[in-house]
Amino acid sequence: MKSIIERIYSFLDNKRNKYVTVAAIFAVMVIFPLFVNDYAISVAQSAMFYMLLALGLNVIVGYCGMCDLGYAAKFAIGAYTTGILIKSFGWNFWLTLPASVIVSVLIALLIGAPTLKLRSDYLAIVTLGFAEIVRITAQNLEITGRASGIHAITRPHFLGIHLTKIIHWYYVFLILVIIYIFISYRIRHSRFGRALAYIKEDEDAAQAMGVNTTSYKLCAYAVGAVLGGIAGSFFAVRMTSISPGSFDFTQSANIMLAVILGGMGKIPGVIVGALFFAVFPELFRFLPTIGGIRISDMRMLFFGLLLIIVMIKRPQGLWPERRKKG
Repeated sequence: MKSIIERIYSFLDNKRNKYVTVAAIFAVMVIFPLFVNDYAISVAQSAMFYMLLALGLNVIVGYCGMCDLGYAAKFAIGAYTTGILIKSFGWNFWLTLPASVIVSVLIALLIGAPTLKLRSDYLAIVTLGFAEIVRITAQNLEITGRASGIHAITRPHFLGIHLTKIIHWYYVFLILVIIYIFISYRIRHSRFGRALAYIKEDEDAAQAMGVNTTSYKLCAYAVGAVLGGIAGSFFAVRMTSISPGSFDFTQSANIMLAVILGGMGKIPGVIVGALFFAVFPELFRFLPTIGGIRISDMRMLFFGLLLIIVMIKRPQGLWPERRKKG
């Protein structure tokens, strides 16, 4: 496995190879729906949605090194903001996106300002508690539909096309993934990204060098919240209904798992982790019944066993950051 990864790195060191590879992957993704059925398109769409969430969490966890166990709350805020504005106030979906960004930033500042001075396990507990507060609040407020949630959310139009077909949403999420990758890349290779890398490696040393660690961590938390909120807005109109059960701790754990599994801080690794997480369990769905046992019902068992093996053999992730020699 290690030699394969190193060979991939060596191949991609050549800029021409890198651009050709990216172009080839993009071309395959564009024509993919033309050769498969709706089920395969749905799985690919689900994988791309997890990519969006994983890329958003990667800013917080992978770039800055903060442990966020409540990321489901970030895209819950965006989803409920869009759902409430469309259902209760009749807003156009595209106008709800700036509102989702603003609400996400405000919530991130409200929660992050007093808590981001905490580290490791303490921060993880706070983020987990925040996620539960968001879920329970949504479960008890009338405007959020209480436990039943919000239903019959109107799907939007784009360039005269009513986004109702599954293939429409495939391309919408494909465009969003490209945008998120671009944003992640720009952050990673900016002064802001370098400061986050210093904080991740050694926060005390970064602070001694003059890096305002609290401000940078708060900015990273806000950026991650915005990316999650936008993904949540698209989730709401794609599904046309949302409920508190869609944003429980299991979702947060799954998103964190995708980031860790792929390789924290590495954009291709996070994408591979999300793809692996969304696609692999589906491979067992149509397995036959053997000896009266439905193998398809045990797909999550096989998935869990494979995760354990991967974490033992590849604790740094499937596609980790390249270690520089010298």
